[in-house]
Amino acid sequence: MVVKTERLKVGISADGGMADITEWVKEKVEGSGLSDGTVTVFIPGATGSVSTIEYEPGLLKDFPRAMERIAPADIDYEHHKTWGDDNGRSHVRATLMGPSLVVPFVDGKLILGTWQQITAINFDTQKRDREIILQIMGE
Repeated sequence: MVVKTERLKVGISADGGMADITEWVKEKVEGSGLSDGTVTVFIPGATGSVSTIEYEPGLLKDFPRAMERIAPADIDYEHHKTWGDDNGRSHVRATLMGPSLVVPFVDGKLILGTWQQITAINFDTQKRDREIILQIMGE
């Protein structure tokens, strides 16, 4: 088995901002020289996540609204007391979503649904330049 690692830096807006990284992941998998395997997409940091979504304007509004209902901004988080900051909700949201995603590929092509895009999400209360790490594994 061969393992290849790729990295990307992407600026993402605050509070649930998303970046569609599907094309970048596709290019890296197709350029890897591997035919069949998996690609792990990982975002370092405690306030970022990776997921899939239909990357369209309605859902780009719906997703942050849903996260607000799950982990509201206007409640008291113990994290704020510990560190004197304001991003307790960011940590909770990122923990619920998770920092990674695994996508299979066959014949050098990602196996994704028609309306399924890979996204990097920034839950922090500030815009962040996020690093995305790919590990492409296969033969």
